[in-house]
Amino acid sequence: MLLLDLSHTSHTRARTGVQRVALELRRALTAPAATATGSVTTITHDPHAREWRPLQPWEASSLDAPPVAARKRGTTWPLRAKLMGAWHSRGRSAHLVRDLPTTARAVLFPEIFTERTATALPVLFATIEAPKIAVFHDAIPLRLPEFSPPSTVGRFPRYLDQLRLFDGVAAVSEDSRQSLLDYWAWAGFEDHPPVVAIPLGTDHLRRGQPPSNASAAPTSPPRVLCVGSLEGRKNHLTLLRAAQQLWDDGESFELELIGGLQRETGAAAQQLLQQLQADGRPLHYRGWVNDDTLQAAFARCAFTVYPSLLEGFGLPVWESLLHGKPCVCSDRGAIAEAAREGGCLTTDTTDPSALAVALRRLIESPTELAELTTAARRRSARPWTTYADDLLAWADGLPRRSLQTL
Repeated sequence: MLLLDLSHTSHTRARTGVQRVALELRRALTAPAATATGSVTTITHDPHAREWRPLQPWEASSLDAPPVAARKRGTTWPLRAKLMGAWHSRGRSAHLVRDLPTTARAVLFPEIFTERTATALPVLFATIEAPKIAVFHDAIPLRLPEFSPPSTVGRFPRYLDQLRLFDGVAAVSEDSRQSLLDYWAWAGFEDHPPVVAIPLGTDHLRRGQPPSNASAAPTSPPRVLCVGSLEGRKNHLTLLRAAQQLWDDGESFELELIGGLQRETGAAAQQLLQQLQADGRPLHYRGWVNDDTLQAAFARCAFTVYPSLLEGFGLPVWESLLHGKPCVCSDRGAIAEAAREGGCLTTDTTDPSALAVALRRLIESPTELAELTTAARRRSARPWTTYADDLLAWADGLPRRSLQTL
């Protein structure tokens, strides 16, 4: 028996990178071929009933609903669920664990849990005998606080502290692993669980692709594709300035941006984008699109660019590679880890001129573009089932830590 916490993902239609990871892990653990994992119970912390419990049918069905362009990333509970939870919790002064086994192979937490959920962790951990494993995605709110919502920045140190409650923490990249260890060292936390880097699965990025995608003929003039939400950390402002330099120099290419707008940190990029469009530059902004539109965009581009300043893993880079398209991306952190085995042209994405030089190389050199395209098509996807197996194999060998109050 495995317990998988999806307290957040089961109560939102948003599909951020973290939620995509949570859903793919669930898919891998419950796949027919995953007989070695045994049964899986997906659980939630119900803040209204003040209890841990299995998902109800309405919550489980939301996990399989198609993605939408959700404006809100937080959780949403129907009024009826709130009222029923409040009725069940009347007179209750503490959290409970309801309808869950007392022993399990592991309890997995692939999400970034909230403070409200964290306050209920001790009762769950005290009730269930099993290794408790948290997936750690990144420390971006502390490393780039200027590009993160203030509420997230304020909450994050406490979240990193609470990760010490777990028996083990599985970071999604070596860069993320080191950032967590560095924070704990800076904070003076010598007593902490082991942290290991286990790279995520990537085979979902090929799911649903037409076989012709990798060999589809790009448009002329070449189209450069950038997929990622329009927000400060994704660094579209530098990309647009680099493109502006190239267009001013007479370079012939089109730039296509796909991704929803994060108004709080993406306003400056949106303003420059609109200015360039008003100037008649060949710049296309699609916003959020469905999977079919996204597949078509990959098919017609010559290569992609992902100028993000910092990532926990770099799924968009992998998405490009597994579509057989080279990617211009950062030479630092987890993105550089994703690019290491070929198919990418790395550069300093904080500098518009350096980024412009990299883009120009692939626009002007068919030979280099062809070599990188060949390298991209050689990259293989890591199965999510392999990720799940690696995660559980590591969990099986972990000693239990004594429950502590932070």
